Amino acid sequence: MHIRNWMAFSHDVAAAVIAWYLAYWLRFNTDIPQYNVPNMVGSMLWVVPLQALIFFGAGMYRGMWRYASVPDLQRIAAAVAVSTLAIALMLVMLPPQQPPVPRSVLLLDPMLLVMLLGGSRLGYRMWKERRLRGVLGSPGKPVLILGAGDAAADLLKNLSRAGNWRVLGLLDDNPAKRGRQIQGVSVLGAIEDLVDLAPKLEVERAIIAMPSASHQSRRRALEICRRAGVEALTVPSYQDLMSGKVTVSQVRNIELDDLLGRDPVLLDESRLQQWIRGRSIMVTGAGGSIGSELCRQIARYQPARLVLFEHNEFALYRMEQEFAGQHPGIGLKCVIGDVKNAARVAEALAAHRPGIVFHAAAYKHVPLMEEGNAWEAIQNNVLGTWRVAEAAIAHGVEKFVLVSTDKAVNPTNVMGASKRLAEIVCQGLQAQSATRFVIVRFGNVLGSTGSVIPKFREQIARGGPVTVTHPEITRYFMSIPEAAQLVLQAGLMGTGGEIFVLDMGEPVKIVDLARELIRLSGYGESDIGIEFVGLRPGEKLYEELLADGEHTLPTPHPKLRIARSRTAPDAQWLKELAAWLQQCNPATEQLRQELATWIPEYTAQTTPDAAIPQRPAALQPG
Repeated sequence: MHIRNWMAFSHDVAAAVIAWYLAYWLRFNTDIPQYNVPNMVGSMLWVVPLQALIFFGAGMYRGMWRYASVPDLQRIAAAVAVSTLAIALMLVMLPPQQPPVPRSVLLLDPMLLVMLLGGSRLGYRMWKERRLRGVLGSPGKPVLILGAGDAAADLLKNLSRAGNWRVLGLLDDNPAKRGRQIQGVSVLGAIEDLVDLAPKLEVERAIIAMPSASHQSRRRALEICRRAGVEALTVPSYQDLMSGKVTVSQVRNIELDDLLGRDPVLLDESRLQQWIRGRSIMVTGAGGSIGSELCRQIARYQPARLVLFEHNEFALYRMEQEFAGQHPGIGLKCVIGDVKNAARVAEALAAHRPGIVFHAAAYKHVPLMEEGNAWEAIQNNVLGTWRVAEAAIAHGVEKFVLVSTDKAVNPTNVMGASKRLAEIVCQGLQAQSATRFVIVRFGNVLGSTGSVIPKFREQIARGGPVTVTHPEITRYFMSIPEAAQLVLQAGLMGTGGEIFVLDMGEPVKIVDLARELIRLSGYGESDIGIEFVGLRPGEKLYEELLADGEHTLPTPHPKLRIARSRTAPDAQWLKELAAWLQQCNPATEQLRQELATWIPEYTAQTTPDAAIPQRPAALQPG
């Protein structure tokens, strides 16, 4: 044993001696008769070694006193109970003593021993966690915690150990918790009471400890913090806590995801495990924002092999380094290649034999693909999808999951039209093959390479202004992990030919998004102005998730619906489309006209169709 374990053992032996003496002392009302002293000492000479032997055998010296808790107390109680029974048995077996050991001593000794052994451990832990210092006046930052559930209890435990914070109270909307205590900290009132309590207690910060609460509840708590004039902090999200990536003690500032996020995604974990575990999975565009997160989510279910197909060398290198450190048990295969290169795609599928292919490779930036790069968008998003799909059919892939976009609905830009054409191709191929094609359509994701958020952050860092195309422009948003999780769930549920539409929640005005980012960065609109620059070519004011003539059907998952679209094309239509895709780079205007023949719902929009209203004087920058 370590020297600390021997010290703990010596302490317990001394505690056993003291407990045996105190049991006699209390039995005789603090005055032990002289004729009982030899009996007390004689019995102590074999009782204490017997107890010490049982303590050692019970494993009481494996734990650390600093982290002593209920399991340690249970172990102590069990060891003391066994030693008491052993002492009683020895007294029956040994020759009778005169005077005999009083029966009340056999009752008092275990109670005193549990108090001494458990109390000393509790006292040591309190000292190490500086609880005594907190009672006397901790120098930690004063803070209130919003929420009085399991997360708050874990947070209190961790914060007391760190010593950086001094929790003055808890606030919770449950009336049954008012006036009660958690870890010695009282529930002072409702969350709304923060407005009155903050100035009285001189608190400048509040921690929102409600990771599993609804998004509306967390957002309301944030608004109350703003009204109270305190800095709002939060614990990690429910998804991050469940994944084990972080702990509840990792308090952080409020981020945009907290304001736009929704309730946690509930996945069919057991079926996903059965579907993925031990299989070979391939992800195209594996270095992109969606593709990389798909790889991370897939890794949770322990595939035998994960094939990362990516055109960008640096992005693939970063994924290789990340997985080497975090998922060493997965057979990672990094393949550099272009999805339009049929030979390279076929080579990758032949070598690694994936049972499932997630096709996330795509050009996604609307304005960039609208003018000089329109044909490249068609080639990459349509022809590239077709090449991968044909290779999947040829090599017996069980399921092909296409990551699509809401911009494919009634598209007004080339990028959206290319993704819609890719959807139609997959539906056409479904009728000709055993491979099941599943399409998943969703909106913008926070922090992705095509997201407006990184651009806004850069503009704020430069001092503004933040440029927004139009005051009324709205978009659907979700977090990257949520999007990837729902893609997996849709891939699991799909039987072939469906277009799954993700529940994107309520659309968000981009100007409101900009204002929230400015506030979260510690500025006001008087510091960082917002400038409207007009819609760019191909942009719509509002995104849609369903095309004209489509309707949705519910699924067993509350955040997934199935869109029933027009009849899948026949083989002749696909043959004609393939011939069109093989032509040389057409002029942009000609390309738009030809796209409309393939996609009737496509309407080219080369100039903004919405005027920018004049901003009220109160909202002018600076």
